[in-house]
Amino acid sequence: MSWDLLASTLRVSTPLIFAALGGMFSERSGVINIALEGLMLLGAFAAAVGTLVTHSPWLGSAFGMAAGVLLAAVYALFVIRLRANQIVAGTAINMLAMGLTPFICKILYDVTGSTPSIPLHERFHSVPLYLCWALVAACVLWMRYTPTGLWVSFAGEHPEALDAAGIRVNRVRWMAVLVSGALAGMGGASLSIFLSSSFSRDMTAGRGFMALAALIFGKWKPLPTALACLLFGFADAVQIRLQGVAVWGGHPIPVEFIQILPYLVTILVLAGFVGRSHPPKASGTVFEKG
Repeated sequence: MSWDLLASTLRVSTPLIFAALGGMFSERSGVINIALEGLMLLGAFAAAVGTLVTHSPWLGSAFGMAAGVLLAAVYALFVIRLRANQIVAGTAINMLAMGLTPFICKILYDVTGSTPSIPLHERFHSVPLYLCWALVAACVLWMRYTPTGLWVSFAGEHPEALDAAGIRVNRVRWMAVLVSGALAGMGGASLSIFLSSSFSRDMTAGRGFMALAALIFGKWKPLPTALACLLFGFADAVQIRLQGVAVWGGHPIPVEFIQILPYLVTILVLAGFVGRSHPPKASGTVFEKG
């Protein structure tokens, strides 16, 4: 353990924390959100394009959040308004983002692999790291001590009781899914304009699913979820540092084996703890006002 490894852990866990907190809003309201991968991917692309256009990482991240909200609105339209299956719709959103980003990239830059490199002075250096932990603290306070936080919780646990109190359940779910899109978009933005210098095709590399795993591991609570993201971030930071390290007679470990470490940790964590986590009671169910 070293300070460099700790700093790397904090940095690489930042996109996971944003996305996992976004997933928390959606799932605590009763809407399963496996579309986090697609929301992050489109957010990463939009943030890179926005930063290249405006030369400001702040405006670029706003582009990323707006793209996440737009795609989340499409998802909410299908699962809340049209009552589509949430798993199928979430998978479709992920596939849409995977196909849409290289298509738009081809139109804008005549390549499908990546956007042009963003200059160092136009990228974030540490702001997203501090912002994500401030957001964790804000979410803890908001969920516990505000009426709207209770509305989100009741929308996922006892929607009939919330409706009886005069609060429109589906409106609460709409807002929760849109917030989820904004935060997942910010998670994608932190990938392309904080951890990297451009957008590259499929750069999320499963981080949306890792964020969802952290959310399950953290039992849909802000602080435990953020700590689970740190665990996955630590595994990612370790695999980065292990690449090229010589073992067994001076021969390095094949990089393919090292790169699977974060995903292996994710699988082991889910296999060991998912059975002990209980999602909101109304999770995945369509609310119909009686």
